[in-house]
Amino acid sequence: MKKLVTLLALVTVLCAFSVPAFAAYKAEYKLDIVPSLTTSWGMGAVYFTDLVRERSGGKINIKVYPGSQLTTGAQTNAFMLVRNGTIDFAVQSSINYSPQLVELNLFALPFFIANQPDKYAALDAIKAGKSGEMIVKAVEDKGVKFLAWGENGFRELTNSKKEIRTPQDLEGMKIRVVGSPIFLDAFRAIGANPVTMNWSDTMAAIQQGVVDGQENPISTFYPVKMHEYHKFVTEWHYVVDPTMYVVNPGVWKSFSAEDQKMIQEAAVEAGKYMIALARISLDDGTAHKYLESIGKLPEITQWHKTLAEVGMKVAILTPEEVKAFADKTAPVVKEWRSKIGDAIVDAAEADMAAVAK
Repeated sequence: MKKLVTLLALVTVLCAFSVPAFAAYKAEYKLDIVPSLTTSWGMGAVYFTDLVRERSGGKINIKVYPGSQLTTGAQTNAFMLVRNGTIDFAVQSSINYSPQLVELNLFALPFFIANQPDKYAALDAIKAGKSGEMIVKAVEDKGVKFLAWGENGFRELTNSKKEIRTPQDLEGMKIRVVGSPIFLDAFRAIGANPVTMNWSDTMAAIQQGVVDGQENPISTFYPVKMHEYHKFVTEWHYVVDPTMYVVNPGVWKSFSAEDQKMIQEAAVEAGKYMIALARISLDDGTAHKYLESIGKLPEITQWHKTLAEVGMKVAILTPEEVKAFADKTAPVVKEWRSKIGDAIVDAAEADMAAVAK
Protein backbone atom coordinates (compact mmCIF):
# COMPACT_ATOMS: atom_id res chain seq x y z
CA MET A 1 0.00 0.00 0.00
CA LYS A 2 2.85 2.39 0.86
CA LYS A 3 4.44 1.68 -2.51
CA LEU A 4 1.15 2.41 -4.25
CA VAL A 5 0.73 5.69 -2.37
CA THR A 6 4.32 6.66 -3.22
CA LEU A 7 3.75 5.84 -6.88
CA LEU A 8 0.56 7.89 -7.00
CA ALA A 9 2.32 10.81 -5.36
CA LEU A 10 5.12 10.62 -7.92
CA VAL A 11 2.63 10.58 -10.79
CA THR A 12 0.86 13.61 -9.29
CA VAL A 13 4.15 15.51 -9.08
CA LEU A 14 5.08 14.66 -12.66
CA CYS A 15 1.67 15.75 -13.90
CA ALA A 16 2.03 19.00 -12.03
CA PHE A 17 5.14 19.77 -14.06
CA SER A 18 3.97 18.45 -17.43
CA VAL A 19 0.34 19.55 -17.67
CA PRO A 20 0.94 23.33 -17.71
CA ALA A 21 3.16 23.03 -20.79
CA PHE A 22 0.33 21.41 -22.74
CA ALA A 23 -2.36 23.56 -21.15
CA ALA A 24 -0.52 26.65 -22.40
CA TYR A 25 -1.15 25.62 -26.00
CA LYS A 26 -4.14 27.30 -27.63
CA ALA A 27 -7.04 25.33 -29.05
CA GLU A 28 -6.45 27.20 -32.33
CA TYR A 29 -3.67 29.40 -33.70
CA LYS A 30 -4.54 31.94 -36.40
CA LEU A 31 -2.44 32.17 -39.58
CA ASP A 32 -2.75 35.14 -41.96
CA ILE A 33 -2.48 35.13 -45.76
CA VAL A 34 -3.63 37.63 -48.40
CA PRO A 35 -5.03 35.57 -51.33
CA SER A 36 -7.39 32.62 -51.58
CA LEU A 37 -6.57 29.04 -50.60
CA THR A 38 -6.53 28.03 -54.28
CA THR A 39 -3.35 29.99 -55.04
CA SER A 40 0.15 28.57 -54.56
CA TRP A 41 0.47 30.94 -51.60
CA GLY A 42 -2.67 29.54 -50.01
CA MET A 43 -1.75 25.95 -50.78
CA GLY A 44 1.68 26.42 -49.20
CA ALA A 45 0.11 27.83 -46.05
CA VAL A 46 -2.40 24.98 -45.76
CA TYR A 47 0.35 22.38 -46.28
CA PHE A 48 2.25 23.90 -43.36
CA THR A 49 -0.74 23.68 -41.04
CA ASP A 50 -1.44 20.10 -42.14
CA LEU A 51 2.15 19.06 -41.41
CA VAL A 52 2.13 20.68 -37.97
CA ARG A 53 -1.22 19.15 -37.03
CA GLU A 54 -0.14 15.70 -38.18
CA ARG A 55 3.32 15.78 -36.60
CA SER A 56 2.03 17.15 -33.29
CA GLY A 57 -0.56 14.43 -33.07
CA GLY A 58 -3.33 17.01 -33.24
CA LYS A 59 -1.95 19.01 -30.33
CA ILE A 60 -1.10 22.11 -32.40
CA ASN A 61 -3.92 23.28 -34.64
CA ILE A 62 -3.27 26.24 -36.93
CA LYS A 63 -6.10 27.64 -39.05
CA VAL A 64 -5.43 29.60 -42.24
CA TYR A 65 -7.46 32.80 -42.65
CA PRO A 66 -7.34 33.79 -46.36
CA GLY A 67 -8.35 37.03 -48.02
CA SER A 68 -6.61 39.28 -45.45
CA GLN A 69 -9.41 38.55 -42.97
CA LEU A 70 -7.13 39.01 -39.97
CA THR A 71 -5.92 42.40 -41.18
CA THR A 72 -9.45 43.49 -42.21
CA GLY A 73 -8.14 44.02 -45.72
CA ALA A 74 -5.21 46.25 -44.71
CA GLN A 75 -2.49 43.81 -45.78
CA THR A 76 0.42 46.17 -45.16
CA ASN A 77 -0.46 46.19 -41.43
CA ALA A 78 0.22 42.45 -41.23
CA PHE A 79 3.71 42.71 -39.75
CA MET A 80 2.58 44.88 -36.82
CA LEU A 81 -0.30 42.53 -36.05
CA VAL A 82 2.01 39.51 -35.87
CA ARG A 83 4.48 41.45 -33.76
CA ASN A 84 1.85 42.51 -31.20
CA GLY A 85 0.28 39.05 -31.03
CA THR A 86 -3.06 39.80 -32.67
CA ILE A 87 -2.01 37.26 -35.30
CA ASP A 88 -0.16 34.09 -34.22
CA PHE A 89 1.37 32.87 -37.49
CA ALA A 90 1.59 34.29 -41.00
CA VAL A 91 2.75 33.37 -44.45
CA GLN A 92 3.22 36.87 -45.76
CA SER A 93 4.71 38.62 -48.74
CA SER A 94 7.96 40.52 -48.33
CA ILE A 95 6.13 43.36 -50.09
CA ASN A 96 3.47 43.65 -47.40
CA TYR A 97 6.10 43.77 -44.65
CA SER A 98 8.31 46.29 -46.47
CA PRO A 99 6.57 49.42 -45.08
CA GLN A 100 7.88 48.41 -41.64
CA LEU A 101 11.06 46.71 -42.87
CA VAL A 102 12.75 48.79 -45.55
CA GLU A 103 15.34 46.03 -46.11
CA LEU A 104 12.68 43.86 -47.74
CA ASN A 105 12.49 46.32 -50.64
CA LEU A 106 15.60 44.55 -51.93
CA PHE A 107 13.28 42.13 -53.74
CA ALA A 108 11.27 45.04 -55.18
CA LEU A 109 14.21 46.81 -56.82
CA PRO A 110 12.95 46.87 -60.42
CA PHE A 111 14.76 44.40 -62.69
CA PHE A 112 17.52 43.92 -60.08
CA ILE A 113 17.12 40.11 -60.02
CA ALA A 114 15.38 39.68 -63.38
CA ASN A 115 18.48 40.84 -65.26
CA GLN A 116 20.57 37.97 -63.88
CA PRO A 117 21.48 35.04 -66.19
CA ASP A 118 19.30 32.71 -64.10
CA LYS A 119 16.76 34.66 -62.06
CA TYR A 120 15.79 31.70 -59.87
CA ALA A 121 19.39 30.81 -59.09
CA ALA A 122 20.01 34.47 -58.24
CA LEU A 123 16.99 34.60 -55.91
CA ASP A 124 17.97 31.37 -54.18
CA ALA A 125 21.51 32.69 -53.74
CA ILE A 126 20.20 35.79 -51.98
CA LYS A 127 17.98 33.82 -49.61
CA ALA A 128 20.77 31.37 -48.77
CA GLY A 129 23.56 33.95 -48.69
CA LYS A 130 24.84 36.80 -46.59
CA SER A 131 22.16 39.21 -47.80
CA GLY A 132 19.46 36.71 -46.82
CA GLU A 133 20.96 36.42 -43.33
CA MET A 134 20.91 40.20 -43.03
CA ILE A 135 17.25 40.34 -44.03
CA VAL A 136 16.23 37.60 -41.57
CA LYS A 137 18.11 39.46 -38.81
CA ALA A 138 16.23 42.65 -39.70
CA VAL A 139 12.90 40.80 -39.45
CA GLU A 140 13.74 39.30 -36.07
CA ASP A 141 15.24 42.53 -34.71
CA LYS A 142 11.88 44.17 -35.40
CA GLY A 143 10.10 41.58 -33.25
CA VAL A 144 8.88 38.69 -35.42
CA LYS A 145 10.30 35.15 -35.44
CA PHE A 146 11.31 33.99 -38.94
CA LEU A 147 10.72 30.31 -39.78
CA ALA A 148 11.28 29.78 -43.50
CA TRP A 149 11.17 31.24 -46.99
CA GLY A 150 8.31 30.60 -49.39
CA GLU A 151 7.54 32.23 -52.72
CA ASN A 152 4.68 33.94 -54.50
CA GLY A 153 6.71 34.41 -57.68
CA PHE A 154 8.09 37.00 -60.08
CA ARG A 155 5.46 39.63 -60.78
CA GLU A 156 4.02 40.12 -64.25
CA LEU A 157 1.60 42.67 -65.67
CA THR A 158 -2.00 42.27 -66.89
CA ASN A 159 -4.30 44.86 -68.44
CA SER A 160 -7.59 45.25 -70.25
CA LYS A 161 -6.42 47.64 -72.97
CA LYS A 162 -3.56 46.43 -75.16
CA GLU A 163 -0.36 44.45 -75.50
CA ILE A 164 2.47 46.07 -73.51
CA ARG A 165 5.97 45.61 -74.91
CA THR A 166 7.54 49.07 -74.48
CA PRO A 167 7.48 51.81 -71.84
CA GLN A 168 5.53 53.95 -74.29
CA ASP A 169 2.75 51.34 -74.34
CA LEU A 170 2.29 51.79 -70.59
CA GLU A 171 2.19 55.60 -70.53
CA GLY A 172 -0.84 57.01 -68.73
CA MET A 173 -2.36 53.63 -67.86
CA LYS A 174 -3.87 53.23 -64.38
CA ILE A 175 -2.10 50.31 -62.74
CA ARG A 176 -3.06 48.91 -59.33
CA VAL A 177 -0.04 48.42 -57.07
CA VAL A 178 0.35 47.45 -53.42
CA GLY A 179 0.80 50.16 -50.78
CA SER A 180 4.57 50.27 -51.01
CA PRO A 181 6.34 53.49 -52.14
CA ILE A 182 8.91 51.73 -54.33
CA PHE A 183 6.13 50.39 -56.56
CA LEU A 184 4.72 53.87 -57.02
CA ASP A 185 8.18 55.15 -57.91
CA ALA A 186 8.82 52.37 -60.42
CA PHE A 187 5.58 52.78 -62.38
CA ARG A 188 5.79 56.57 -62.36
CA ALA A 189 9.32 56.30 -63.77
CA ILE A 190 7.96 54.20 -66.63
CA GLY A 191 5.22 56.73 -67.29
CA ALA A 192 2.19 54.87 -65.91
CA ASN A 193 -0.31 56.14 -63.35
CA PRO A 194 0.00 53.77 -60.34
CA VAL A 195 -2.93 53.47 -57.93
CA THR A 196 -2.34 52.09 -54.41
CA MET A 197 -4.95 49.53 -53.44
CA ASN A 198 -5.28 46.57 -51.06
CA TRP A 199 -5.84 43.22 -52.73
CA SER A 200 -9.24 42.91 -51.02
CA ASP A 201 -10.46 45.86 -53.12
CA THR A 202 -8.60 45.10 -56.32
CA MET A 203 -10.85 42.64 -58.14
CA ALA A 204 -13.87 44.92 -57.70
CA ALA A 205 -11.83 47.83 -59.07
CA ILE A 206 -10.77 45.73 -62.05
CA GLN A 207 -14.34 44.60 -62.74
CA GLN A 208 -15.59 48.19 -62.60
CA GLY A 209 -12.76 49.52 -64.79
CA VAL A 210 -11.39 51.78 -62.05
CA VAL A 211 -7.91 50.58 -63.02
CA ASP A 212 -6.60 49.42 -66.38
CA GLY A 213 -4.09 46.90 -65.12
CA GLN A 214 -2.39 45.22 -62.18
CA GLU A 215 0.81 43.29 -61.44
CA ASN A 216 1.10 39.92 -59.69
CA PRO A 217 2.75 36.52 -60.16
CA ILE A 218 1.43 34.63 -63.17
CA SER A 219 0.25 31.69 -61.03
CA THR A 220 -2.38 33.94 -59.40
CA PHE A 221 -4.13 35.03 -62.60
CA TYR A 222 -6.18 31.91 -63.33
CA PRO A 223 -7.30 31.15 -59.73
CA VAL A 224 -8.75 34.67 -59.35
CA LYS A 225 -10.27 34.58 -62.88
CA MET A 226 -8.28 37.57 -64.08
CA HIS A 227 -8.91 36.40 -67.65
CA GLU A 228 -12.55 37.46 -67.38
CA TYR A 229 -11.46 41.12 -67.25
CA HIS A 230 -7.88 41.34 -68.57
CA LYS A 231 -6.84 39.80 -71.87
CA PHE A 232 -3.23 40.99 -72.01
CA VAL A 233 -0.27 39.67 -69.99
CA THR A 234 3.25 41.10 -70.08
CA GLU A 235 5.87 38.68 -68.80
CA TRP A 236 8.78 40.86 -67.71
CA HIS A 237 9.73 39.51 -64.22
CA TYR A 238 10.34 43.07 -63.04
CA VAL A 239 10.34 42.26 -59.30
CA VAL A 240 9.96 39.11 -57.21
CA ASP A 241 7.67 38.34 -54.30
CA PRO A 242 9.20 35.97 -51.74
CA THR A 243 6.97 35.03 -48.85
CA MET A 244 8.00 34.38 -45.26
CA TYR A 245 6.67 31.88 -42.76
CA VAL A 246 6.73 33.75 -39.44
CA VAL A 247 5.33 33.52 -35.91
CA ASN A 248 4.80 35.87 -32.98
CA PRO A 249 7.79 35.53 -30.59
CA GLY A 250 5.57 35.03 -27.54
CA VAL A 251 3.68 32.24 -29.25
CA TRP A 252 6.98 30.72 -30.34
CA LYS A 253 8.34 30.69 -26.79
CA SER A 254 5.18 28.92 -25.57
CA PHE A 255 6.12 25.80 -27.54
CA SER A 256 8.46 23.16 -26.20
CA ALA A 257 11.91 22.89 -27.80
CA GLU A 258 10.81 19.66 -29.48
CA ASP A 259 7.71 21.31 -30.96
CA GLN A 260 9.71 24.35 -32.07
CA LYS A 261 12.02 22.06 -34.03
CA MET A 262 9.05 20.28 -35.60
CA ILE A 263 7.28 23.53 -36.53
CA GLN A 264 10.39 25.01 -38.13
CA GLU A 265 11.02 21.84 -40.13
CA ALA A 266 7.39 21.86 -41.28
CA ALA A 267 7.73 25.50 -42.38
CA VAL A 268 10.87 24.73 -44.40
CA GLU A 269 9.16 21.76 -46.05
CA ALA A 270 6.00 23.73 -46.81
CA GLY A 271 8.10 26.61 -48.12
CA LYS A 272 9.87 24.28 -50.53
CA TYR A 273 6.48 23.02 -51.74
CA MET A 274 5.17 26.56 -52.16
CA ILE A 275 8.27 27.64 -54.09
CA ALA A 276 7.83 24.74 -56.49
CA LEU A 277 4.16 25.62 -57.04
CA ALA A 278 5.14 29.22 -57.84
CA ARG A 279 7.80 28.11 -60.33
CA ILE A 280 6.14 25.19 -62.11
CA SER A 281 6.38 25.54 -65.91
CA LEU A 282 8.42 28.73 -65.44
CA ASP A 283 11.82 27.29 -64.44
CA ASP A 284 14.02 24.62 -66.00
CA GLY A 285 11.73 21.78 -64.94
CA THR A 286 13.10 21.41 -61.42
CA ALA A 287 9.80 22.45 -59.80
CA HIS A 288 7.78 19.93 -61.80
CA LYS A 289 10.15 17.09 -60.93
CA TYR A 290 10.06 17.94 -57.23
CA LEU A 291 6.27 18.14 -57.03
CA GLU A 292 5.99 14.89 -58.97
CA SER A 293 8.47 13.20 -56.60
CA ILE A 294 6.36 14.04 -53.54
CA GLY A 295 3.10 13.15 -55.27
CA LYS A 296 1.73 16.69 -55.21
CA LEU A 297 1.57 17.85 -58.82
CA PRO A 298 -1.12 20.54 -59.10
CA GLU A 299 -4.00 20.39 -61.53
CA ILE A 300 -2.40 23.09 -63.71
CA THR A 301 1.22 22.54 -64.70
CA GLN A 302 1.50 24.82 -67.76
CA TRP A 303 0.57 28.43 -67.01
CA HIS A 304 1.16 29.87 -70.47
CA LYS A 305 -0.99 27.18 -72.09
CA THR A 306 -3.77 27.53 -69.51
CA LEU A 307 -3.92 31.32 -69.84
CA ALA A 308 -3.97 31.07 -73.63
CA GLU A 309 -6.84 28.58 -73.43
CA VAL A 310 -8.97 31.10 -71.51
CA GLY A 311 -8.24 33.87 -73.99
CA MET A 312 -5.26 35.70 -72.50
CA LYS A 313 -2.44 36.83 -74.77
CA VAL A 314 0.96 36.46 -73.11
CA ALA A 315 3.73 38.75 -74.38
CA ILE A 316 7.07 37.29 -73.31
CA LEU A 317 9.51 40.18 -73.53
CA THR A 318 12.94 39.78 -75.09
CA PRO A 319 16.04 40.80 -73.11
CA GLU A 320 16.22 43.95 -75.25
CA GLU A 321 12.61 44.84 -74.45
CA VAL A 322 13.16 44.24 -70.74
CA LYS A 323 16.24 46.48 -70.87
CA ALA A 324 14.13 49.40 -72.09
CA PHE A 325 12.01 49.17 -68.94
CA ALA A 326 15.09 48.63 -66.79
CA ASP A 327 16.68 51.78 -68.19
CA LYS A 328 13.57 53.77 -67.31
CA THR A 329 13.60 52.52 -63.72
CA ALA A 330 17.37 52.76 -63.18
CA PRO A 331 16.99 56.03 -61.20
CA VAL A 332 14.58 54.25 -58.85
CA VAL A 333 17.14 51.53 -58.18
CA LYS A 334 19.79 54.16 -57.49
CA GLU A 335 17.53 56.08 -55.08
CA TRP A 336 16.30 53.03 -53.19
CA ARG A 337 19.71 51.42 -52.90
CA SER A 338 20.68 53.78 -50.09
CA LYS A 339 17.24 53.53 -48.44
CA ILE A 340 17.47 49.74 -48.29
CA GLY A 341 21.08 49.90 -47.17
CA ASP A 342 24.17 49.76 -49.35
CA ALA A 343 25.55 46.88 -47.29
CA ILE A 344 22.57 44.62 -48.01
CA VAL A 345 22.43 45.51 -51.72
CA ASP A 346 26.18 44.97 -52.06
CA ALA A 347 25.86 41.60 -50.33
CA ALA A 348 22.99 40.61 -52.63
CA GLU A 349 25.05 41.50 -55.71
CA ALA A 350 27.91 39.39 -54.39
CA ASP A 351 25.54 36.49 -53.63
CA MET A 352 24.10 36.62 -57.16
CA ALA A 353 27.52 36.96 -58.79
CA ALA A 354 28.64 33.76 -57.05
CA VAL A 355 26.05 31.71 -58.98
CA ALA A 356 26.05 33.63 -62.27
CA LYS A 357 27.00 31.50 -65.26
